[in-house]
Amino acid sequence: EIAQCLVCSEMCIRDRARTIHMSLQSNKRSQTKSSSARRKDIYKKSKYYQEKRQKLLIATGIGIFVLVFILILAGIRGCSNYMSSRQAAAKKTVSMNASKDNSQKASSDSQNTDSSNATVSSPVSLTLSVAGDCTLGTDETFDYDTSLNAYYENYGADYFLQNVKDIFSTDDLTIANFEGTLTDSDERENKTFAFKAPASYASILTGGSVEAVNTANNHSHDYGDQSFNDTLAALDDAGIVHFGYNETAVMDVKGIKVGLVGIYELYDHLEREQQLKDNIAKVKADGAQLIVVIFHWGNETETVPDSNQTTLGRIAIDEGADLVCGHHPHVLQGIETYKGRNIVYSLGNFCFGGNSSPSDMDTMIYQQTFTIDADGVKKDNVTNIIPCSISSAAYDGYNNYQPTPAEGDEATRILGKINERSSWISTAEGSTFTAKYNSNNDSQSSSADTAASDSDIVDMNSSASDNTDAETYDESYDTDNSDAE
Repeated sequence: EIAQCLVCSEMCIRDRARTIHMSLQSNKRSQTKSSSARRKDIYKKSKYYQEKRQKLLIATGIGIFVLVFILILAGIRGCSNYMSSRQAAAKKTVSMNASKDNSQKASSDSQNTDSSNATVSSPVSLTLSVAGDCTLGTDETFDYDTSLNAYYENYGADYFLQNVKDIFSTDDLTIANFEGTLTDSDERENKTFAFKAPASYASILTGGSVEAVNTANNHSHDYGDQSFNDTLAALDDAGIVHFGYNETAVMDVKGIKVGLVGIYELYDHLEREQQLKDNIAKVKADGAQLIVVIFHWGNETETVPDSNQTTLGRIAIDEGADLVCGHHPHVLQGIETYKGRNIVYSLGNFCFGGNSSPSDMDTMIYQQTFTIDADGVKKDNVTNIIPCSISSAAYDGYNNYQPTPAEGDEATRILGKINERSSWISTAEGSTFTAKYNSNNDSQSSSADTAASDSDIVDMNSSASDNTDAETYDESYDTDNSDAE
């Protein structure tokens, strides 16, 4: 028992010693840990640690900034590459579409060219009618009861051209000189005569089958620029093609492109040469195959063209015109054939509201049939000069504003006047144009050496008498030639 007690005591002592040892070890570790923590706290509070920590934070911030900057650059580059690829794809698409469109256009142009060539390769016959001054209105100082406007109110628009409508409706293109304004403006220019009418008067032209008009003349701005613009608008609304000054027109007639040029010569005469050349070049560039040049030129009541007219008329043909026609003198002048093309120096008045009783009521419709083939316009000079009066009441001595073809002796007399005045022209080629009239409206070749073979054709030579030379000048004509454009 004593021995067991000793063993137990020894074991207790050992356990106690082990406990004490473990306690000492734990205290030691605790003291070591506490000491380490204190050293760390002291270290963290040291200046060295603070500076090091600050540098570390700065370096970290710089690193983060650089990283963000790199990421931004990478993003921008990526977007740029994306946009570039999109643009490249878009350009490729546009290029493909453009290529496709160009291919289609080229195919279309080729088809059009082939069609045009096919049309021209088979000769096309095209008849043009040209008439002189159409003043569809009146001057505010005229007696209203005898004015064109009064006739319009009493008889309507179709009254005026009803006697020539059959001629104009059976040709391929009718051209006239529109001399006046279609406007409601009251801003009258300071001039001797100024003509105007409401816009509805444009229906006189459409009712008479007139398709195109020249507007370059000394009455186009009678009520200022506004009246000119109003006139063009009224013509547009009526479907009438207009040209003049620097405005040209190209019309498609039976598949042939007809170029129209209108020149106002009165103000600066030969200085219009460059404008003439430019406008002819313009319609050529627009594809014109047949070119008609209309001049407002010359001197009132003069029966012989002056040197300005002959010079400009021949220049027009040298530049490519196939026909030249003029007006303004209010009387008929002769016709010259130059290089196989005709220059009709003055067509006279036509549907003329500028005078209720002019002393000379003779006029004409100049008609020519052109043949166009693959080689261009033939120089066969097929013309039909239709003698007319500006009034169906000419025998009664007044103007009822209804141009009418002449018949019988009157037709013979007017043709004789045209031929005599043609003989007065000092032509460039020494030949004289001979006017012929086919009452059936079938155009015939005209030249100084060709006689008529059809009983319906009236052919008068220069031996015909002209009883108008002694006529005194009628003061109711517009004598103001100085109107600027």
